[in-house]
Amino acid sequence: MGQWLEHKVFVEINAPVEKVWKVWSDLDAMPLWMTWIESVKTIDDKTKTLPDLTEWTLAANGFRFKWKAKINERIDKEKLEWSSVGGLPTKGCVRFREEKKQLTLVKLIISYELPKTLARFMKEDILGKLVTNELQKNLDNFKNLVENQYK
Repeated sequence: MGQWLEHKVFVEINAPVEKVWKVWSDLDAMPLWMTWIESVKTIDDKTKTLPDLTEWTLAANGFRFKWKAKINERIDKEKLEWSSVGGLPTKGCVRFREEKKQLTLVKLIISYELPKTLARFMKEDILGKLVTNELQKNLDNFKNLVENQYK
């Protein structure tokens, strides 16, 4: 049995929640702003916007992981929750909250399971902080993408 690790990041985006949601929903564009994500492929072709089942490939520092993710809960313009159904054990949630008419708060929580021997290294300040910092950088990239498109 492994150990679950969690990272939380957030960002305020100068754009209405509808626009922020729309850009997040473009799964093909995720590798543009998520630096460790090599690809996102839709498995469930019923819808191209926020499909229920996707295949993710993460490539970072010589490591490559693949997994399938299923959306467990979707509340348009408010919340998405997902979990992996194969490969790397992951789960997460992204929340969108309209602070003002043109300001949206996005909060991202990512969790993953690692063998206990690896998890203890990730809990160390340096490695765990590296993942949190990378997720924050990705969310900042997302903010820039949305704000540049919204102008």
